[in-house]
Amino acid sequence: MTPPSDTAPRECVAGLLVRDGTVLAEGRKLTKTVMPGAVALPGGHVEAGEQPDDALRRELEEELGVVPRDARYLCTLLHRSQEFRKLHYFVVTRWDGDIETREAAFLRWIPLAAPQDLDLDVDRLAVGEYLRVYGQAG
Repeated sequence: MTPPSDTAPRECVAGLLVRDGTVLAEGRKLTKTVMPGAVALPGGHVEAGEQPDDALRRELEEELGVVPRDARYLCTLLHRSQEFRKLHYFVVTRWDGDIETREAAFLRWIPLAAPQDLDLDVDRLAVGEYLRVYGQAG
């Protein structure tokens, strides 16, 4: 395994929007620079001076048109793709607004018991951590 470079990882956030034993995933557009076409959890980069929970709120509003009513920190994982990323995962079970496809090619509800339907190993690990912490798929 190649160790991380001397460059600090890019701070990112991702949300596990959980409903009825499923988690929301987005199909990334093929025009995206990082992980084009991947089925992944929604999220994005933390901007300079922004806290991860504020970044999550901004990203979910930009990408999905929703505002989280409760965002609980789940875990932080490192991931190397086209960039080295430090992903802060949050669980969101309640939100205001109707979910819209604003930036993704498509949205899909994936059973929590089927994390293999997510393309990124780091997202699958986060779903596993959700199941470990909360002990259920619903």
